[in-house]
Amino acid sequence: MSDDAATQANQTLTVRDNRTGNEYEIAIADGTIKAADLAQIRTSEEEPGLATYDPGFVNTASCKSAVTFIDGDKGILEYRGYPIEQLAEKSNFLEVAYLLIHGELPSKQQYDSWVHEITYHTFVHENVKGFMQGFRYDAHPMGMLMASVGALSTFYPESGNISDPDNRHIQIVRMIAKMPTLGAWAFRHAQGKPYIYPDNELGYTANFLSMLFKMSEQRFEADERLVKALDVLFILHADHEQNASTNAVRSVGSTQVDPYSAVAAGVGALFGPLHGGANEAVLRMLRRIGSKENIPSFIEGVKNGNERLMGFGHRVYKNYDPRAKIIKQAAMDVFEVTGTNPLLDIALELEKIALEDEYFVKRKLYPNVDFYSGLIYEAFQFPPEMFTVLFAIGRTPGWLAQWLELVQDKEQKIARPKQIYTGPRTLDFTPAAQRWA
Repeated sequence: MSDDAATQANQTLTVRDNRTGNEYEIAIADGTIKAADLAQIRTSEEEPGLATYDPGFVNTASCKSAVTFIDGDKGILEYRGYPIEQLAEKSNFLEVAYLLIHGELPSKQQYDSWVHEITYHTFVHENVKGFMQGFRYDAHPMGMLMASVGALSTFYPESGNISDPDNRHIQIVRMIAKMPTLGAWAFRHAQGKPYIYPDNELGYTANFLSMLFKMSEQRFEADERLVKALDVLFILHADHEQNASTNAVRSVGSTQVDPYSAVAAGVGALFGPLHGGANEAVLRMLRRIGSKENIPSFIEGVKNGNERLMGFGHRVYKNYDPRAKIIKQAAMDVFEVTGTNPLLDIALELEKIALEDEYFVKRKLYPNVDFYSGLIYEAFQFPPEMFTVLFAIGRTPGWLAQWLELVQDKEQKIARPKQIYTGPRTLDFTPAAQRWA
């Protein structure tokens, strides 16, 4: 056998079905097998073929992607091959957004054109303002964001023509540009303050802060350290492989719906407390601990199963979340401007103990991105219900990069998972007159 033939033979999985004694050879590619190849394994022609049962997709790849690489065991996160540490230190959010969407870093001319396009499209139709003003005074900002993103599809009906590359491009630009406007207006609505229009003399993140906090001054000028810290947070949240909200965008997008509707589905998934609301849970935990003196008893409660350690551990990362290290430094930079949050001392001590305690080290419970982000958002004086809106603004380029990849992937089909039916079968229907007699 030649070396090539031997290598090819090694890239297979031999499966023996003990029910029938039959053996099957299934090809392995990129460390995976095709689930459809299992369908040939059956006990008879009348019976359905074998399928996999995988709630939560814990070991099922739904797509091939070149957007984000994660090695959870080594604590590596890369966008298009670039380490997140380098992007957070040396780049900015709009350049990272370009990288995610286009697959490569921009030239000077490409970058300037990209920034100009996004800046030009920050304004929304005046009817969107009326739409958002129609929400109750206490409407949750994420609910407002989800609805208003979906509503944009009615303002741009041509967005449904997803096969046109130029049309796709302009919708992507519009969405990245308008998300801060919609998010800021949702924030102002909850406070009963007038909506602030974009100031296109400002950069992307500075403009967002202006729409959030400007009052009577001619121009709102945020401290550059705060602008940089929020820009870094946006970069850290920009994409994270096939998480729940990205999977929602891809699943809804597989129907070939417009990108606004697909991204609105992502916002809805992010709204869930198990996805976007984890940083708020960290703050509640730190407040409940109350002081550094109470940490030992809290740790003991965690070990006994009476307390939950929020902001530690990750389904993907089995090492220190690389985003957590960057966000910790960003928190220090923010507190230089705003003053130290008393909760920071508790967080630092809790992190120190958890990283040294054998119980947590053995279970690979390292700080994740949510551990410090809530402290930063609170330092900006954001209410907890705004935390996920900020997450959504940062995640928008990633959602769109994944959506763009989906609509151009010829292997992709409309999402339609199998199920295992567990209910009754072949019941006889009893007419209502007999059932109610």
